[in-house]
Amino acid sequence: MMEVVQAILIADFPAFLSQSSFRPGIVALMDSFMKHAAHPLDLIIIAVYLLIVTVIGCLMSRRTRSTREFMSAGGALPGWVVGLSVVGTFVSSISFIANPGKSFSDNWNPFVFSLSLPYAAWIATRYFVPWFRSSGSLSAYEQLEQRFGVWARTYAALFNVLYHVGRTGTILFGVSLAVSALLAIDVRILIVAIGVLVIVYTLLGGIEAVIWTDVVQSVILVGGLLFCATVLIMETPGGFMGIINLARFQPVNKLSLGAMQLDGSTLATSSFWMTLLFGLVINLQNFAADQTYVQRYFAARSDQAAARSVWMGALGYIPISAVLFFVGTALFAFYQTSATLPPETKPDRVLPFFIMNELPPGVSGVLIAAILAAAMSTVDSSLNSSATLLLCDFRQRFWKKSSDVSELWFLRIVTVGLGIAGILSALAMISIESMLDAWWKISGVLSGGTLGLILLARFTRVRGTLVSLIATITGITAVALITIASLPNAPQ
Repeated sequence: MMEVVQAILIADFPAFLSQSSFRPGIVALMDSFMKHAAHPLDLIIIAVYLLIVTVIGCLMSRRTRSTREFMSAGGALPGWVVGLSVVGTFVSSISFIANPGKSFSDNWNPFVFSLSLPYAAWIATRYFVPWFRSSGSLSAYEQLEQRFGVWARTYAALFNVLYHVGRTGTILFGVSLAVSALLAIDVRILIVAIGVLVIVYTLLGGIEAVIWTDVVQSVILVGGLLFCATVLIMETPGGFMGIINLARFQPVNKLSLGAMQLDGSTLATSSFWMTLLFGLVINLQNFAADQTYVQRYFAARSDQAAARSVWMGALGYIPISAVLFFVGTALFAFYQTSATLPPETKPDRVLPFFIMNELPPGVSGVLIAAILAAAMSTVDSSLNSSATLLLCDFRQRFWKKSSDVSELWFLRIVTVGLGIAGILSALAMISIESMLDAWWKISGVLSGGTLGLILLARFTRVRGTLVSLIATITGITAVALITIASLPNAPQ
């Protein structure tokens, strides 16, 4: 019984902790782009990017004529394409801003999170990719019903859908705040416009449009990052080594990965080992318990291609993450030696300030397109995966199976509905300032137990409702108590 409880608790606690960086990144985007006007060349680059994404969605619509094609692209995509899509899903517009802010103000300890990816990928490819692909279901949660009852499947699917609706609203809210200041367009108009654009190409092309647009978005993302890093190296005295030497010989080494010793303080601090463990659990949760990742396994043409996509996503994100943290360190060196940063500028606001004030026209447009790309690759995945769950785990489970044409219409209708729900939640965040923080706390409490259930199903012989339900309730209660204790004015 204790092993069951521990599995749920280990899965829950990081899910709650992982939401802490969303609001600073959003505020950074909004404040740092304020009072700046976009150059026409930047606007052209952004418009071309949006046009390319829309065209891809329209082209994919001719190949999406069945539910299987809508949800899994007919299982015909090569592993490298799915892998690039995984990379695009890993990077959000908020981490694009927040990660450089962390290395600018502190050190590289958060980069250790990325170093856990190979371990999570090994577990995923060995134990989960073939397990999911052999199940015959496109839902990540159908096997939970077979082991623990219909409540487990319904619980996991429902809160994954709710989580992604909230995530859609969060991303639309953050990126629209940034771009509204840049383009001098009302944030409400941009929320609706970006949301509708993502709905359209996801609606038309299904998962194949999502994956191929994620490929384009990954290329733009990497290109924008390399542009930024190159400019910083060229503009900082001593170039690359000048940046490294300046960071290393601060009073506190800004290239440190965290404390390496193993003692009693390890569990209470962001040491190298705790960050590595935290990253392993969260990344395993992505690979093994999040429909947006599991669904991509079925889009690959074989088990081997699906496994390659996981490895490509994991190993491909590590250098991208390294560049993000290097950009933060380079920004520190640049503003120490070559330029002046307004004294009130917070760490998360340094990269947006640099983009708008130091980069030449065109290059800043590429970076803005990269931020949009990171946002859109998150939203489109959320819409398609949530629509799949609503079909597989609710309509097909609780109603009689109907014709493929009818179910395809259902997928498209609920994609629109989910997109509208995400847009409405983003609009609500404008006026309800505390809504975002409250949502992440609630979602962390309610949906974190999914990984624990998946681990129980895969690695134990536990069956039936009682033990799994008690373990899940125990985990949810523990995280709820931790959440309440962390609130301001909470009783000590």
